[in-house]
Amino acid sequence: MFLDTVLARNPRLVDCAAELHRTGAVEPDTYVVDLDAVEANAALLAKAAGRWGLDLWFVAKQIGRNPELVRAVARHLPRFAAIDAREARTLHAAGAQAGNVGHLVQIPHRALPEVLAWRPEAITVFDLANARAVSDAARQLSRVQDVLIRIEGAPGTVHPGQEGGVPLSGLEGFAAEAERMPGIRLAGVTAFPCVKCESGSRQPHPTGTFELVRRAHVLLTARGYRKPKLSAPGVTCAATLPLLAELGATHGEPGHALTGTTPLHAVDREQPERPAYVYVTEVAHLLAAGRPALHGGGFYPRSGVESALIPRTGARLAVQTAPAENIDYYRLLAPGDARPGDTAVLAFRTQIFVTRSDVAVVAGLSVGSPRLSGRYDALGRPLPETAAGRGAGGS
Repeated sequence: MFLDTVLARNPRLVDCAAELHRTGAVEPDTYVVDLDAVEANAALLAKAAGRWGLDLWFVAKQIGRNPELVRAVARHLPRFAAIDAREARTLHAAGAQAGNVGHLVQIPHRALPEVLAWRPEAITVFDLANARAVSDAARQLSRVQDVLIRIEGAPGTVHPGQEGGVPLSGLEGFAAEAERMPGIRLAGVTAFPCVKCESGSRQPHPTGTFELVRRAHVLLTARGYRKPKLSAPGVTCAATLPLLAELGATHGEPGHALTGTTPLHAVDREQPERPAYVYVTEVAHLLAAGRPALHGGGFYPRSGVESALIPRTGARLAVQTAPAENIDYYRLLAPGDARPGDTAVLAFRTQIFVTRSDVAVVAGLSVGSPRLSGRYDALGRPLPETAAGRGAGGS
């Protein structure tokens, strides 16, 4: 999906990833991430958001909640949007500040005292029970916590497994009840996804959910709230910030923009964010008719992966489709010039935190002096040094 783009705009990363695998510094099933490119993308986004009067909460699930990358991003975008309590703990420990916590996954009630102690800018609540739990926990800490109301998405726009929120028709009643809770203050509204980009399209567009959350924002303003927040996550990148500003958003939540891998980047190499990761693995064995089987583990089902590069031969081999319900022990390629042990480099859209992959962070690529600065698991925990990789410092 992104291999042509990364070869055109960040070829050093491809060469570095191949060399790290060739020398044994990284194992098959590893995402190699360009630290310099991630930080440059964060700086670019911060500057662009300032021009449009927007605040950004960065998202890190897609890069494996990686502490090195989190610290680099936080130097420019200091506050994060964490999808759940576990992610919030990892990002907080890395030194980032809590922005919006609990949007996609509600904070478990027993974890609220811990999360509230970090003084997050906002906690998203889906219903009155969760609002009451936040209020009670905040009162125990003698403070008032700002909350965002998650608005129920428009039909046909909500991803399965992400259902929930307050229906627009029930917002007035919700607000009336929540306003009687002494430990919280209604600070704004949010929903997901607010912006989408159809596959192959260069034109992002607002969803029906964005329209609902805009109407909810108007209702809160009419109730007397001064400048309530409106966070509109979904394809947040430099190209969509003008749209967010035009439609009244106050916040965006960039994730894949940090690695130059939004759907827009797949079809437009001129997007300002640079591609910042590749996936490196190895040919495990050959099937009948010469079809190579790659070691798997990181093939996210919605990746849109198309081809693999075999650096030894320069061959570009098509990646064959595989059912999402099957475990990706291997991924098959079309027949071509490859043999067991060969390195394979791919580039596609992922969510590293749901894979079993390793993450290798490389610094110095932007100045031509790459070095492997750390290896982590898919949830951001440091990995022990391998015997094969000992002394293999990079390309």
